[in-house]
Amino acid sequence: MILCCGEALIDMVPATSAEGEACFLPKAGGAVFNTAIALGRLGSDTSLYTGVSDDLFGTLLKDTLTASNVGTAHLRTMDADSTLAFVELTNGNASYTFYARNTADTMLTPADLPSAPDAKALFFGGISLCTDPTASTLQDFMRAHGDTRLTMIDPNIRAAFIKDEASYRARLHDMIGLADILKISDEDLNWLVPDSTDIAAQLAKLTGNAPKLAFVTKGAEGAVAFHGNTQIGQIAATPVTVADTIGAGDTFNAGVLHVLDTKGALSKSFASAPDTDIVQAALALAVRAAGITVSRTGANPPWAREL
Repeated sequence: MILCCGEALIDMVPATSAEGEACFLPKAGGAVFNTAIALGRLGSDTSLYTGVSDDLFGTLLKDTLTASNVGTAHLRTMDADSTLAFVELTNGNASYTFYARNTADTMLTPADLPSAPDAKALFFGGISLCTDPTASTLQDFMRAHGDTRLTMIDPNIRAAFIKDEASYRARLHDMIGLADILKISDEDLNWLVPDSTDIAAQLAKLTGNAPKLAFVTKGAEGAVAFHGNTQIGQIAATPVTVADTIGAGDTFNAGVLHVLDTKGALSKSFASAPDTDIVQAALALAVRAAGITVSRTGANPPWAREL
């Protein structure tokens, strides 16, 4: 089982009412939530660890997980509001305004942590790494289980959500150092390592030249894979008419993990000495799946049958 650890929230997506008025449509979302949904739809055994509200939005989140074959045994139901992310679209590119003060997915403590004995891989990322107590709880969880399970992280940085940049950068550097697999967009890489535009040099500075498996997404230019400072794979983007970019990177994450899962490569040994054919297959499916997601409104990852 792949355990996805992080936020679950409600994306308030711009829409038009039947009367022609501008409005917002609530959609289940959140970076880590979306990755779990995409994994479930692709056919991997997956579950989500997060805090969910006991309000109507929490019910929407739970129902969406169940409908997409994602396990809910590790959810923690809380007497707190759901996080809301109001989406603004500019030429299909999404920016967000968050309402997340003391909300359910930001309030996880060590007492809420699962033992996760059945998880062979742990995935972390998103805005869940910005706000304590959840951020520190997930960092501790990664430290406690990273020696025995494959770990993957996607920072998926939302700069507007960060309150303490120094602490956030320190946490990311620590968790990236612990992770077996790093997935990062070129925009996030430039935010973390702004003094270079060379991906190999940026990764080297970020990881300290550790022999880490890294996937870097480059939007319309596709994606590349590195092991340490050596490029070991690349793929062009799938030509598609973009509705919006919500959930694209999250779907990419799921595509990578799903291929590794089906190839028996969800292991620390694979990440330390990756097979380039499997890496290339992971890139190919991840980009295809993300292409379907961006072709339709909101974070709506594809089912396996759509591929």
